[in-house]
Amino acid sequence: MDSGDGAKLERYGTYTLVRPEHQAVWKRMLPQSKWEAVHGVFQPSGEESGGHWNFSKPVPPSWRMNYMDLRFNAYVGNSRHMGFFPEQAVQWDWARKIIKDSNQKVQVLNLFGYSGLASLACLKAGAQVTHVDASKKAIVMAKGNLALSGLENRPVRWLVDDVYKFVRRETRRGANYDAILLDPPKFGRGPQGQVWEFFEFLPALLAECRRILTPQPLFIILTAYAIRASALSCYYALQESVTDLGGKIETGELALTEKSAGRLLSTAIFARWSWRGNQKN
Repeated sequence: MDSGDGAKLERYGTYTLVRPEHQAVWKRMLPQSKWEAVHGVFQPSGEESGGHWNFSKPVPPSWRMNYMDLRFNAYVGNSRHMGFFPEQAVQWDWARKIIKDSNQKVQVLNLFGYSGLASLACLKAGAQVTHVDASKKAIVMAKGNLALSGLENRPVRWLVDDVYKFVRRETRRGANYDAILLDPPKFGRGPQGQVWEFFEFLPALLAECRRILTPQPLFIILTAYAIRASALSCYYALQESVTDLGGKIETGELALTEKSAGRLLSTAIFARWSWRGNQKN
């Protein structure tokens, strides 16, 4: 709805919320009365994503929302995150089109799958999906969204696992995937306390992902949040792993568009590769 002065004013269904946004270094366009007449404000702490919600109007712990034919839950909990990232919708649409246009049975691997909307989009397009996340809570959220979207009978595997170790096992097993989605955190821990650090492990993970691609894969999508790097970092990291495949790499920023002034609020960087008839960049 609006942004500025280090925050963003958002509407999720019937609820209006204010969350911190350090990218919003400009002035707000809507009057202060609009910013004050909200259901809740997230007050950040010193820790990344840490803090608490202050509610002035009743807000349930979760409520249903939809994007096109996807149904899912939004959440307000112990972090600023809402259970999904709206800016990712452009990636869901892109992946769905490629899967549908392929006219083949597509095996998709979704790594760091979170609450599963990318997995649901691929399932809707007719793909078979393997969804991996180190968080049991995230897997429960994803399964709930699957049920809301009426996709319980679609072919999907849910795995609570350390992503890097899982991909290495898949390499040894000789597993193959036509498409891979990666949304790695800046820092995280696996189910047994394994440490993930973006800059240290991303090149090795991408190299392992290359080994489990089919001979004529469809796409790879890499998204990165909250890291001190440009989209070019993602571009060259991805390029290094698929240089022998040809195809096309795109890179840039994911952004949300304000309703108030039409400004683009950058939220993440990404790089994505697609086969596209094996045309060179």
